[in-house]
Amino acid sequence: MADRTSLERLRAANRRAVLGALLTDGPQSRADLARSTGLSRTTVSSLVQDLIEHGLAVETTDRGRPHKGGSGRPPLLVAATSARGGVAGIDIGHHHVRVAVADRSGVVLAEDVQPVDVDDHGSATLDRATRMVRSLARASGREVADLRGVGLCVPAPIDRRSAQIRSGILPGWHDLVPTDELQERLGIPVAADNDANLGALAELHHGAAHGVGDFVYLKLASGVGAGLVLGGRLYRGATGIAGEIGHVQILEHGRVCRCTNRGCLETEVSVPRLLELLEPAYDETLTVDRVLALEAEGDAGVRRVLGDAGRTVGRALADLCNSINPSLVVVGGPLGSAAPLVEGVRASLDRYAQPATAAAVRVASAALGARAEITGAIAMAIARAALEE
Repeated sequence: MADRTSLERLRAANRRAVLGALLTDGPQSRADLARSTGLSRTTVSSLVQDLIEHGLAVETTDRGRPHKGGSGRPPLLVAATSARGGVAGIDIGHHHVRVAVADRSGVVLAEDVQPVDVDDHGSATLDRATRMVRSLARASGREVADLRGVGLCVPAPIDRRSAQIRSGILPGWHDLVPTDELQERLGIPVAADNDANLGALAELHHGAAHGVGDFVYLKLASGVGAGLVLGGRLYRGATGIAGEIGHVQILEHGRVCRCTNRGCLETEVSVPRLLELLEPAYDETLTVDRVLALEAEGDAGVRRVLGDAGRTVGRALADLCNSINPSLVVVGGPLGSAAPLVEGVRASLDRYAQPATAAAVRVASAALGARAEITGAIAMAIARAALEE
């Protein structure tokens, strides 16, 4: 009985993965679904047939293109049937709350962003997010009760056992369970994840990693984190904190980190640290936008600091790449578009990763920029809403 129950749960999870891929990415062939979910073609075919029989998917009359431009008869596409209601995405950063209401295909219907002092005010931040969801639902012609789910992004790891935010990152959120708090306020299902994971999910479905089964999404912001996608799925680890590359020790006697260790990667390459390093050489208060403008103008000092940061990050990434052998590293966060940073990562991977590993991995800037987290939150809400179908 236990084995049968486990198999039923596995099939249900795989079914949700296929339906979630159709809802977030649109019509696809069975082969595309196998690539995006990491499931075998036989399994996908069986699950698609199940979805069709239950009225959750249909075969379209339009045919897709052969994979990678190959010859032969194009495959039939599978599409999710029209889904009722909408979803909301909430992106909570350290200094802002962004909320969007979207339809079940991911099209944003209404959106707002407000400055908020987040770190020390957990309950007040969730109250603000609740008001924004209600207002935007009305602006999109819906009520909150019409929404089928909410995806919540927070700038800190969430422990999968307790559903609480890891202590020390957001001091004002101690003892809060964000999903329970929001679900009580809104009365609809809420799923939550950290910003690096949802950035990875967004780039997987809509950005630089679309169609890539194994990649690392690196986010450099106020901290440093990584989202890992393996076999087409987010990998969170046993307790939900996989990808915490920012707390790899790179200097034994370095600065004390917010995690209480010394010399963590993020103490050397976080955005605030890079601005701190650059400001003494410039007669102005530097912002991210100003640094990017200086880099675009070819400023030697900015390019050197960003290149050094990329090489430092790349050294830590090389060990990770040796372990999981990804085909892509996506560099995101406020400075992710800076060429010297990306080139520095590439240089360290070539120097420190195993030659075959380095040769297999491509390094690219993220495509979605500041919209990665809200896009990932919406994608998660769409996928989780399939649980209620």
